[in-house]
Amino acid sequence: LLQLGFVKCTTEYGVYTKGLNMTDLLIVCLYVDDLLVTGSKAKEIDAFKQDMKAEFEMTDLGKLSYFLGIEFKETKGGIFMHQSKYTTDVLERFQMLNCNPVSTPVDTGNTLDKSEGDQMVDKTLYRQMVGSLRYVCNTRPDIAYGVGLVSKYMETPKQSHLLAVKRLLRYVKGTIGYGLMFPNKFSSPNHNMVGYSDADWYEDKVDRKSTTGYVFMLGDAPISWCSRKKSAVALFSCEAEYIAASMGPCQALWMETVEEQTEEGILLMVDNKSAINLAKNPVARGRSKHIETRFHFLRDQISKRKLKLEFCRSESQIAYILTKPLKKERFEELRNKLGVKCIGKLN
Repeated sequence: LLQLGFVKCTTEYGVYTKGLNMTDLLIVCLYVDDLLVTGSKAKEIDAFKQDMKAEFEMTDLGKLSYFLGIEFKETKGGIFMHQSKYTTDVLERFQMLNCNPVSTPVDTGNTLDKSEGDQMVDKTLYRQMVGSLRYVCNTRPDIAYGVGLVSKYMETPKQSHLLAVKRLLRYVKGTIGYGLMFPNKFSSPNHNMVGYSDADWYEDKVDRKSTTGYVFMLGDAPISWCSRKKSAVALFSCEAEYIAASMGPCQALWMETVEEQTEEGILLMVDNKSAINLAKNPVARGRSKHIETRFHFLRDQISKRKLKLEFCRSESQIAYILTKPLKKERFEELRNKLGVKCIGKLN
């Protein structure tokens, strides 16, 4: 590939690119002996395939439809990415294929803890179930919070934790045909990436550590997301949101998209005005002196104009679904905004 003029991606070692702009771009992805290729011109793609066939014995399988357990469906509106077959296999493997579906992945009225008096369950089975669900998260960011929640108890899983995992499987059963839709047209004139960042505060009653969530949207499709517990306890809700917002720029830099944004930088939406003021004001106030220096990376990116923080109301905060258990109506609203769609409702 290097001899053909491709450049290895510095952040994804299996990805190679050729061309400097969208009019002559070629992208190649390698995994063991499988190869994916896409580009802006069919002629360039065909020429690349001929070059590869001249060097190696290869079979052209046509348009991408299935890769590493992920299915791809081309529609009039774009490309739909889902794991219907994989999730069906998972449900069958754990004898949950005929279970009764539920409308949300996490029960809002049930708080998980270490449950000292609860009965232990099979650790191996529990880890297999959670591991399978973690792979489903590749196309289902709507279950990321729930999967992160049950992942905390891999060492000593109890009966209550297993019931939470089974609830996730019941939710997956009711949404087997759901996945991510990547539209071929933008719904708005703004084609830049927009990030959403959120954090709960003291939601975990055991260690009091907050859960952080962020998602980056390109148009109406999510291209990167995360839901995970912080390593430190936040003393104030402002601090929790501030630390959560500092994770966003790190991911944006990893995706190597910062330099391609507008002069204002990447837009990151936060629903806490105090956190925004803290990020924009370099003065060390009494409530912020204790915050670890590494989290002030956020201020550095703002000063370099690589990042721009804006306030958004809680009802518009898409990352809300990555940090909290939600009731059915609110959950379905945010799931739709997150870009998770049903294959049966696509053209």
